[in-house]
Amino acid sequence: MEIDSIECVSSTDGIYEEEIHHHHHQFSSSSKPLSNVVSPAISPATSVHELLECPVCTNSMYPPIHQCGASWKLQGFVFLHKVIDIMCHNGHTLCSTCKSRVHNRCPTCRQELGDIRCLALEKVAESLELPCKYCSLGCPEIFPYYSKLKHEAQCNFRPYNCPYAGSECAVVGDIPFLVSHLRDDHKVDMHTGCTFNHRYVKSNPREVENATWMLTVFNCFGQYFCLHFEAFQLGMAPVYMAFLRFMGDEIEARNFSYSLEVGANGRKLTWEGTPRSIRDSHKKVRDSHDGLIIQRNMALFFSGGDRKELKLRVTGRIWKEQQNPDAGVCIPNLCS
Repeated sequence: MEIDSIECVSSTDGIYEEEIHHHHHQFSSSSKPLSNVVSPAISPATSVHELLECPVCTNSMYPPIHQCGASWKLQGFVFLHKVIDIMCHNGHTLCSTCKSRVHNRCPTCRQELGDIRCLALEKVAESLELPCKYCSLGCPEIFPYYSKLKHEAQCNFRPYNCPYAGSECAVVGDIPFLVSHLRDDHKVDMHTGCTFNHRYVKSNPREVENATWMLTVFNCFGQYFCLHFEAFQLGMAPVYMAFLRFMGDEIEARNFSYSLEVGANGRKLTWEGTPRSIRDSHKKVRDSHDGLIIQRNMALFFSGGDRKELKLRVTGRIWKEQQNPDAGVCIPNLCS
């Protein structure tokens, strides 16, 4: 996805206004080693755990667990014994996902795999209880072996994907790590405060397909928020869209609200909503139209002039919803 060079005028908390020139930032996740990237493999703690680790992908194995088979010759005939007859004398195991990847050959001894399952190892796995693989990130849960995988897919302590929208960035990590990554590797704008005033400029507004402006990150209420602005085709109509994402889980995101406003010449459009968690990709948020959407003709009207250049000023604020213990309702808490 291309990132357009833009001029972005930012005013944080209405105190000052500064001009920032953005250029293309293409980021390769392999440009430097990242220590906070979490491996999908589970570190074996015991010899039993080692037995349940696939030798190909190093992930924990789940049924069906396959083992290599051996052909036994008897009086000129060849029999391929299945698990119901006899266990093979080699007994090397691997997960069902990797079985096709190794072309049906055992990666350890090169014997043909066949369709032999290691039922004994599957039974051993049923008796185990293991910690979540994100225990090092703070998850205290322990699960039966076959329930662990389902939990890990939704674990609140699982690492977050990089929220940068301008390139396919594969970096994952916790929030402090991603904030540093966005600042140092993607060179995004970092601001402190709960109000903002941005001007998005594009010299040729007729070219709107998949145009993405530089991400802006705000720090307020001790949390981080990502402000996105981009152009794309909505059906046959080109549109511009601004929306906010929360750097944290969905449950935490519901504690906050935000508003966006754009306008000129005595007219304005406003949007108010709850920021989406970065658990949802920016594309998912964009495709759900969960944000301020501006049709191109209206955007050019707001830009003024000869309508040959886009100059949109987007203002907004973020606030925290607080529960009123007396009335039992939420009241907004605006940052000072």
